[in-house]
Amino acid sequence: MSASLILLTGATGWLGQNLLRALTAGLEGCGEWNPARRRVRVRCLVPKDQDISDLECQAPEVEFVRGDLRSPHDCRLFCHQGREAIVLHTAGVIHPRRVADFYAINVDGTRHLLEAAADAGVRRVVAVSSNSVCGCNPHHDHLFDEESPLHPYMHYGRSKMLMETLLDKAQQRLDLETVIIRCPWFYGPNQPPRQALFFRMIRDGKVPLVGDGHNRRSMAYTDNLCQGILRAAWIDEAAGQRYWIADERPYAMTEIIDTVERLLLDEFGQRCARRRIRLPALVSDLAYLADRCLQGVGLYQQKIHVLSEMSRTIACSVAKAERELGYVPTIDLEEGMRRSLHWAFAHGQMT
Repeated sequence: MSASLILLTGATGWLGQNLLRALTAGLEGCGEWNPARRRVRVRCLVPKDQDISDLECQAPEVEFVRGDLRSPHDCRLFCHQGREAIVLHTAGVIHPRRVADFYAINVDGTRHLLEAAADAGVRRVVAVSSNSVCGCNPHHDHLFDEESPLHPYMHYGRSKMLMETLLDKAQQRLDLETVIIRCPWFYGPNQPPRQALFFRMIRDGKVPLVGDGHNRRSMAYTDNLCQGILRAAWIDEAAGQRYWIADERPYAMTEIIDTVERLLLDEFGQRCARRRIRLPALVSDLAYLADRCLQGVGLYQQKIHVLSEMSRTIACSVAKAERELGYVPTIDLEEGMRRSLHWAFAHGQMT
């Protein structure tokens, strides 16, 4: 599959910044699907009120369009003259202040984008969904795959499920080719402050370990995730499919915390408290109830929501992506966290 134009949403976000770098500078592990070899033009939809001077300096050849997914007019402007283009849709909201924002952005925003893309003659939309559409695994040894039933985790999961439904309908109507990428907790450069807070809590001995710590989490280093997205964009047979994209294997929570602590000690010269705040799994259960009550009245509290998942297993298999896309997650947890910490220290997040 070939395309001369890539339309990227969410370019100022955590994943979007990494994907923009991959599109303009290339990405290890992409082989013939490396965008640097294809010399495609890139157009990004960015918020109207956000400073993008750093992005403009890093990627002067990229076209930036100011707009909002909630505006059909802005979506049409973004997709203008986009015949046979590929849309990489990474924009979305994960931790809003109000529950209504999940639906205004993740669902209605996607609907406006799909309508504008179809009208402009866009060929394919690759959209980033979430593990939250499937919720939590029934036990620690279970892995989600593409055939797993949907059990959306609260409103975020439901908004992503509805987003996937919109994409499936567009594919069925033959308006567009669509590919859905389900990703778990990701990590890597350009991280927001909440990820650096996690690192500092590990260093300072304030990280909660809820339950026995044997619950497993799939994670996706950003370069691995970008590789999967780009392969899904170029490979013809991916049309109409959904793929889990993550690191090669899930990690126990104890392994995640221990890896970060070891790197901080051995490679970054940090004095670590070497403590965990051990909490019973009941704490996550209580946080889950509190989260449901808050979201039931339209409110959202990030720390309570995250705590509600801390004792759960959320793990997936990437076998389908490996088989059909040739996906090879080249960066593992230790190397990915090493690179993440380098970025955090270089950008003043680890004070």
